[in-house]
Amino acid sequence: MEFFSWLPPSLIEWLPTLGVALLVALIAETVYQAGKRIFLRATRAAPVTASMGRAVQAPAHVLLYLLALNPVWQRVPAGVAWLPGAERWTALLLIGAVTWLLARAVHGVARGVIEANPLAGADNLAARRIQTQTLVLSRVSQGLVVLIGVSLMLMTFPAVRQVGTSLLASAGVVGIIAGFAARPVLGNLIAGLQIGLSQPIRIDDVVIVENEWGVIEEITGTYVVVRIWDQRRLIVPLQHWIEKPFQNWTRSTSELIGTVFLWVDYRMPLEPLREALQQACESSPHWDRRLALLQVTEAGERAMQLRCLVTAASAPAAWDLRCHVREQLIHFIQREYPQCLPRQRSDVVLEEPRVAPRPVGEAPAPAEPVEGGAEQMETPRSRSSHT
Repeated sequence: MEFFSWLPPSLIEWLPTLGVALLVALIAETVYQAGKRIFLRATRAAPVTASMGRAVQAPAHVLLYLLALNPVWQRVPAGVAWLPGAERWTALLLIGAVTWLLARAVHGVARGVIEANPLAGADNLAARRIQTQTLVLSRVSQGLVVLIGVSLMLMTFPAVRQVGTSLLASAGVVGIIAGFAARPVLGNLIAGLQIGLSQPIRIDDVVIVENEWGVIEEITGTYVVVRIWDQRRLIVPLQHWIEKPFQNWTRSTSELIGTVFLWVDYRMPLEPLREALQQACESSPHWDRRLALLQVTEAGERAMQLRCLVTAASAPAAWDLRCHVREQLIHFIQREYPQCLPRQRSDVVLEEPRVAPRPVGEAPAPAEPVEGGAEQMETPRSRSSHT
């Protein structure tokens, strides 16, 4: 110690502890690197566990250092001035590292489950259900972990603990105001749990909400992002999905029945049109060959309405199939039966020309001769019908 006699006394008190801390940190680093390699090799066949391991690397590294330094402070003599502050900060960092580790572990497990259930397949109903539950529950769990961790960190301060006790003792109006202020947060939290467990909506579901057609793109802890067909994004709070009705086109299956309506003249034969519908469906890759039906659904005073029912495996395919069928049927009627398109009928009556009255006593004018020697015959009235 004579070699360090030129240093300040306060710094000399740190030297033994600093040397032990460096040695312990070196041992902790060696243990971390060895444990990391062993863990990654052991979890190659378990993608979910491997994903969790990759997610917790940074917090585990910090936590290992803090756990190694904690026994070092316990061996320091009690009279050292800086010891209470070091222990306090070590405890706070330890709680923060554990909170960080648990939150990252939940995130890693969720990411592993999502990667194990991709949405790329044609029949992705099970994958969408698993992804929705995983995302919602993982975000709620991370929020609870962070809330508990911050609460524990605040409880280490006596002043904060006394303030919390006094607030709880004098609840009354303050508690009511706080309850009303926290109602949206608690409502979204409960709605998130309900959506995660009962699953009225899932990731990649096709829905109609607020008169907008879209796809569920993201479910967060407070709102749902709906990707509308024209690339807009509709942000809907979680409580809306629990309290208000909406349409879910892919709740139990993604298969849909699409409708195409046509107005034609009464002279249109239906059998050729049914054959044209069958050919139009067979020429489209979006038809799943379950149903192709044409029916007369309305008979108006001027035309009749036809409804075509076609089926597809998904909502986008059903939309494209409906457009294809509509175009093909219109083209067929224009080509084969143009006279059967909807028409407006009217009767036109030609009245005889009015002649001015002849004065009394005046002789009638002679008829003008016509070419060929015949006189022009006057027809009193004629009726014609045109379309």
